[in-house]
Amino acid sequence: MNKTLVLVNITGLIIGISYGIHNPIVPIFAKNEIGASYADLGLIGLANFVPYMFIPILVGLLINRFNNGRLLSLGVAINVASVYLLSIAKSVPEIMVLRTMTGIAHAFFWPPAESIISDISEGQSRVKNIGQFTGFFVSGFMIGPLIGTFLLEGLDVTYRVLFETAAFIMAAAIITSIRIAKKSSQKQPAKFSFSGMREMTRFPTVIAILIYCASSFGIILTIYPAFLNDRSMSATEIEVLYFVFGASRVATLAMTERLARHSSTILVASTAAISAGLVLSFFSQTIFEFAGAMLLMGFGFSIIFPLTLEIILRRTPKETSGITIGAYETTFGIGWAAGPITAGLISEFSANSIPYVVFFVIGICVFALSVAKRKALTPSTP
Repeated sequence: MNKTLVLVNITGLIIGISYGIHNPIVPIFAKNEIGASYADLGLIGLANFVPYMFIPILVGLLINRFNNGRLLSLGVAINVASVYLLSIAKSVPEIMVLRTMTGIAHAFFWPPAESIISDISEGQSRVKNIGQFTGFFVSGFMIGPLIGTFLLEGLDVTYRVLFETAAFIMAAAIITSIRIAKKSSQKQPAKFSFSGMREMTRFPTVIAILIYCASSFGIILTIYPAFLNDRSMSATEIEVLYFVFGASRVATLAMTERLARHSSTILVASTAAISAGLVLSFFSQTIFEFAGAMLLMGFGFSIIFPLTLEIILRRTPKETSGITIGAYETTFGIGWAAGPITAGLISEFSANSIPYVVFFVIGICVFALSVAKRKALTPSTP
């Protein structure tokens, strides 16, 4: 395996572990220690994901001009600072600022990593390598909650110490990202162009699936833990459920190459699985019922991202792939930002279970669209 690819995968694994440790706890920390309402949680989620609506376009432009490894290192450094500073946050506005930093950091992490992988991949290996990288990140996201459970229950640490621990673990990724920067070549300067956005508009069905998936994913990352807590799930039980979620995603991503041969069918099935997981969450009361919902959503969320990106990159000139990746991630960011604020406001002014019914209904509509437009979900021959 290419040494750069190994380093990118290790970086993804380390960051995934840190995310898995702290991310499910942020909403519980905000609700129980800071006194955040569901509307506040929606605003925190919005603050986290709004930068991802704009920054990836900038990063996509930078990808065509600078060393991708250095951009990746910058993202990791900002991320470490944002997670560590959570340990001293005392108000909702402070958490919002720190989650905004996290959103910016993520924009400097994911697009450069995808660009590095795309540059070193040949022929049919790109979707496999991107799926593998995502698998390493998700594996970390699966392992992290187990470490978080051990810290909370075994060592009886506070939420704030948990955030500090997650930050120190993530700091190890600075070392691997610097190694990547040394191995990455300097790109030839390219003219600033927004052609990537034009490329994205050629895929309306893919955009609809991506925004729905990203919106729902944003809810699961920012609102869902508080909802689980209100359904009598403890912090450790929530960490276990996110382990189940991660395990489902890892198992799915391990089959990326095989599933990619049936991309249209799998994308339709993934949309259905997300919708089913959301409506099952509405009815669930026990950890086993929620585990079933997590298994369904883990499958749906995992495979959509590498498959939709491959559909777009297959039909995009290589010289504009950087800005196209930025435009893709910006589209994802739009959904990421819309989901939490929508779910937070619905939860605040009605029952906290209603968002899952609303997004189930939206999912059925997207499912119907994906069935009707299945031909648009098949990558063309390069």
